[in-house]
Amino acid sequence: MPPPSSELAAVPDILGELMELRSRIPQLTGGLVATVDGLVVAHDTDGVEPDGVAALTAAALGVGARLAEATGQGTFLELLTRGEHGYIATYAAGASTVLTLFAGPEVNVGLLQFEARRSGPRIAQFTDAALRRSAGA
Repeated sequence: MPPPSSELAAVPDILGELMELRSRIPQLTGGLVATVDGLVVAHDTDGVEPDGVAALTAAALGVGARLAEATGQGTFLELLTRGEHGYIATYAAGASTVLTLFAGPEVNVGLLQFEARRSGPRIAQFTDAALRRSAGA
């Protein structure tokens, strides 16, 4: 899937980060990076429709951010959803993107969170650098 605009030329770096996550977390079944308004930046998904998940991620992000603010917990950082067949975890990746990961029910949630929290800042750096390059163009 091509990036939503030329400003996101960091897609190869972001795809590399998603693939690295899969290698470090064997139970990971996929992942995507999307803008906070629901546009896919990059994805590594099998059997999951990335555009729909990106839109749902944006909606969940909005609810999570409002919930964190309304309860005095501060700025949104992450959201973990557990379903019958596994987990969906969403993490802030800078101000403009989010990282959403899908994992099977047997995943070590601590490892998932540890690795995702490490990847988020790298994804933010890739995205921010691409946005700066496009602003200077």
